[in-house]
Amino acid sequence: MTAYLNGQYLPLAEARISPLDRGFLFGDGGYEVIPVYSRHPFRIDEHLRRFQTTLDGIRLQNPHGIEAWRAIIRRIIAEADFDDQTIYIQVTRGADTKRDQPFPKGVEPTVFLFAAPLVSPTPAQRASGVAAITTEDIRWGRCDLKSVALLANVLTRQLAVDAGCSETIMLRDGYLTEGSSTNIFCVKDGVILAPAKDHRILPGITYDVVLELAARHGAAHEVRAVSETELRSADELWMTSSTKEVLAITTLDGKPVGHGALAGKPGPVTRQMHAWYVAFRDEVMRYAGA
Repeated sequence: MTAYLNGQYLPLAEARISPLDRGFLFGDGGYEVIPVYSRHPFRIDEHLRRFQTTLDGIRLQNPHGIEAWRAIIRRIIAEADFDDQTIYIQVTRGADTKRDQPFPKGVEPTVFLFAAPLVSPTPAQRASGVAAITTEDIRWGRCDLKSVALLANVLTRQLAVDAGCSETIMLRDGYLTEGSSTNIFCVKDGVILAPAKDHRILPGITYDVVLELAARHGAAHEVRAVSETELRSADELWMTSSTKEVLAITTLDGKPVGHGALAGKPGPVTRQMHAWYVAFRDEVMRYAGA
């Protein structure tokens, strides 16, 4: 499997960085993940714009322009052994000769990319939905930046693994923020509720697609603060991400989501949104392959 590291294409197993790299020592860097379908990256421009926002937010100069990134990504995609992929991009502030917190001068950033197989939800998960738990959001105040400093997310996601669940949903001051690696949507009385994009959540690319599709198809939706009470009393819940796409959450903290005959099952709004998403994704990919 081919990786890119600081201008070189080499087998992933041979990629090496210095132990003094600031990403290793301080989590001082940003990253991006781009889904690839049939060797075509999905919404690559939106992903690269978000990556630029992250680099700007941590005051790290982007080592490449858009076209250079596109060329590197194209080669990594072409040399992978699988058609559906996730491209991981990471840029750190580089390796100094010492461990010191202030930004070093004259140090080149470390640039790393590799491809992995795209792991999507199983047909059974699509049909039945998945379970999630909740916890208090303990992360820092700039969750809108896709920083490599992910220890709080790792601990939060492990809570879900320990509970036999697929995701942990975070709450801060009585309001929904997001999942450990996903955005979260609620449906109440037919209205899609999405937390507003601010410093408390990552501006998800799939989050944006969902809201675009809701507007395109005339689905009622609101972007605003979503309370814990609204989360727990929702008729439907779903998570979104580049790999999960739109995935129903049917159990929350051991209790079925929803009411009546649909309790604990993917709801109609969730199923419709996933269908819209798949149609949109396939349309974009057909255009990319034309």
